[in-house]
Amino acid sequence: MIARRLLLTAPALLALPRAGAAQAAWPDRPVALVVGFLPGGSVDIGSRIMADRMAPRIGPQARIIVENRPGAGGSLAAEHVARQPADGHVITMSSASSHATNPAAFPDTIRYNPVEDFSHIAILGGGPMVLAVPGTSPHRTVAELVTAAKAARAPLLWGTSGSGGIGHMTGELFAHRTGFRGEFVPYRGGSAVLEAMRKAEIDFSVEVLASALPHLRDGSSRALAVSSPTRHPTLPEVPTLQESGVAGFDIVTWNVLQGPRGIPEPVLARLNRAALEAMAEPDTRRRLTAAGIDPAEPSTPETTRAFIAGEVAKFQGIVRETGLRFTRG
Repeated sequence: MIARRLLLTAPALLALPRAGAAQAAWPDRPVALVVGFLPGGSVDIGSRIMADRMAPRIGPQARIIVENRPGAGGSLAAEHVARQPADGHVITMSSASSHATNPAAFPDTIRYNPVEDFSHIAILGGGPMVLAVPGTSPHRTVAELVTAAKAARAPLLWGTSGSGGIGHMTGELFAHRTGFRGEFVPYRGGSAVLEAMRKAEIDFSVEVLASALPHLRDGSSRALAVSSPTRHPTLPEVPTLQESGVAGFDIVTWNVLQGPRGIPEPVLARLNRAALEAMAEPDTRRRLTAAGIDPAEPSTPETTRAFIAGEVAKFQGIVRETGLRFTRG
């Protein structure tokens, strides 16, 4: 489980062994950093920041090139990377959707194991989901929204990006634990969700902080709560779902650097060290935060693997608790 203690902590770099001469030739060509989402989103921006800051740390002439392969909540990119040679020249910026919620929601169709089929490099960071209503909505608290949902003759309409992703899981768990029935409307991206909110076509949404923030600032949406166990410094006035009466609610989105299973340990150590050194830079941390990614404290390949395994188990538990049955739309 990722918690706020993993985030916003100034890293004290781990002491890692220098790679041996056996791997001195790596990298001998550009390293591809595969991103499972379109350019311009927080995952893409964070990946480009890390590519820029990691490259000089893995070699004086090294280049890391971001390659966008969007689709299926990042799962298309994950499947592609899992099938690549494990020589350190292809890595990926995995997400909670590609490596936790999708495997939990679609176990019969996801063609990779999010833990066993990857080398785990480092945790980049994450952030909360935001439960929001249109700016014109009469509801100003979670309690008011839940009361209205329970009293409504027809289910409230709510939306997020795609089916089976972290927003969908978060919204379904919220409805389940507060005891109301909503009607889920999947959208093709965060911008489409927030345009629907602007037009009041849906009653509420669950989106990542980075996507929701511009619309919260211009008043077209209003935040009722964040999904993390503590308030977020960007929205200090917005309570958590736990504070709003939804006991034990703790979901955040996250990004993790990974590669195909079997990357040699010296190469994996160099990638991990490059990521940690990059994230230790104040400017890198500032840029990641601006992109909606709260930088994580230092992680090793071992702790990164354990983190992924824990998140998969958490979302599998949510599927069991809610009784959800997902289909690709």
